[in-house]
This record gives sequence, structure tokens and C-alpha cells, in this order.
Amino acid sequence: MSDSADPATGSGTPEADDGETDDTPAQVSSPNYHSENHTAAQTCGWTANALRGEGRCYKNVFYGIQSHRCIQMTPVVKCNERCVFCWRDHRGHAYELGDVEWDDPEAVVDASIRLQKKLLSGFGGNDEVPREVFEEAMEPRHVAISLDGEPTLYPYLPELLEAFHDRDITTFLVSNGTRPEVLRECDPTQLYVSVDAAERHTFDRVVKPVEDDAWERLLETMDVLREKDETRTVLRTTLVKGENMHHPDWYAGFYQQADPDFIELKAYMHVGHSQGRLDRSSMPDHEEVVDFTERVREYMPEFTELRGVPPSRVTLLAKDEETWVPKLEQGSEFWARDPVTGD
Repeated sequence: MSDSADPATGSGTPEADDGETDDTPAQVSSPNYHSENHTAAQTCGWTANALRGEGRCYKNVFYGIQSHRCIQMTPVVKCNERCVFCWRDHRGHAYELGDVEWDDPEAVVDASIRLQKKLLSGFGGNDEVPREVFEEAMEPRHVAISLDGEPTLYPYLPELLEAFHDRDITTFLVSNGTRPEVLRECDPTQLYVSVDAAERHTFDRVVKPVEDDAWERLLETMDVLREKDETRTVLRTTLVKGENMHHPDWYAGFYQQADPDFIELKAYMHVGHSQGRLDRSSMPDHEEVVDFTERVREYMPEFTELRGVPPSRVTLLAKDEETWVPKLEQGSEFWARDPVTGD
């Protein structure tokens, strides 16, 4: 999966030692990760912040999710890319899958909810957390399938999304786009695909795919996204100074192949194991992210809206003013069915 850490999350990223000699992935052995078989979850720093009333994730600002009620998880801690900007430990990302005993989707959902409740249980005695907010957090309504690995390697991903939806939990799925045949069958609430280069040379240098046809598969995924009618689609680019912040016109041309609903451009953050691969100077500040976004938008006039969240160093390009997931609007049927606050 191609994703980058958020500077405000405090998300338990490992230290900078990227030593590739140890076979144990640091993120799996970390106390910040909880796992059951191949399902892993971790408390996002924004979830903790929201519980204490100290701010919410940019996904709340852009899309309306309730940060304290969001599970950050993955159904597989394996990946077929070695992105230089990834804060995760590549030692744990070998993706040979023949020895995995896969749990069925319902078991993964159950494990995700159990892990979330266990991770957040300590907040129940925190004086900074209002009791009603804690009780809401114990009944999650959102899942971000984005913690680690590449989720399309899980063989029952479309069914997993349906299983979450059956529990009245929205799904934000983040993928690197190397399994277009899987994404074609997936209809999450919102589908993110990472586009971290606009041409093959930069892609090979920055993303470092394991599979020889990863670039061609990403191109095919753009066609898959264009065909999505009901699923909200997002293209997301992690910007790394000196690596992939060039040719905004090429990015615009690449993005237009997918005709996405939204485009996110987010700064690389110099945290975790990425510190062993990149220098701190590779991290753009928010103003640089905004500047590059504006340069991209010059070639995409249909994206009339540009928004930013400085603490997360992220921008959003949208075609309309209304960017929230419709079902997450206040007073919707989704919230009326809420097990804690609904009628």
C-alpha cells in the first residue's frame, strides 16, 4: 500500500533503523499494533486526539468521518511495493501468500472491532475524555483499510467491504492499484488509489514495485476507476521533494485518465523507517504542497475547489463545494441508525 504518515497522528511509527537483516517486522511486534492472525489494527493519533477534544483527522474536514469512531486496520500486513517514503518496516512486507490461513470476512470484521475496543479501552478512565464520547468510540462507524500492507492481496476483499457495510460501518479503502481485477469488484464508501509518479521512471525509483508489471496494472486501474459510478474515488499522491514533485502537467494528465471525484496531495513525513531512506529535506511544508497543487489545478479547470489542512500538510481538489460523504451529513438515516446516539 502506498500511504504516508500524518504529522499530527503520533501513530506509533517505529524509529529510523531500517536494518534489513532482522526478519521480524517492527510494526507487528510493536505494542502499538494489535493483531489477530492476519488482521491488524492500530490507534490512529487523530482518534486519540478526537477522544480528548483536541482536533479531528483531515478526513473529517474533507469527508465527514467521525475520527473517534474510526478503525484503522488492514486485513494483510504484506505488500508488493517498497515505497521509499513509507514509514513502515519493509522487512515485514514479503508478500508470498501460500502459507497464510485466511480468515473469512466476518471473522476479520469481528477481529477489527475487538482490536479497536481493546486499543481504546484505556481511554475509559481518562479524565480528559467525556464518557459519552468514549461510549461512541466503543461503537465504531467507520473503517480506514489503510494501516499497512496492500489490502487487495486479501483474497476476500470485496466480501469484506460488504461485511463492514452490513454492520453499518463505512469503508475507506486505500490501495496501490496493482490489482485492478480486485478493485473492479470492490465498492467501498470511498476508494483511494495511490499515484506517486506520473511516469514510469519516477515510479520505479520512488515506488520500487516488486512486480515487473506494476506500472501497467496501475494504468489499468485508472480505467477501472473511470468506470465506477456509485463508488466515490480519490487519487492520492505523496509528495517527496527532490523525487516526485515535478511536471504538474503530467500528473494532471495521469489523473484525468481516472476521472476521480477527488485528488489529494499530501506531504511525505520524515518519520519511522523512511528516515533510513530519505533525508529530512525531502519533506515539503504545507505551503509547498499548496503551491504544487495549484500548479496541477491549472491543467484541470474542472476541479474548482482547493482546500487544505495545514497540520496534516494535505490538500484536496474537488469539482464541487460539497465533499462530505452524503450519508455522513448531520441528520442522515445513517446517524439515525446509530447504536449510541440514534433514535
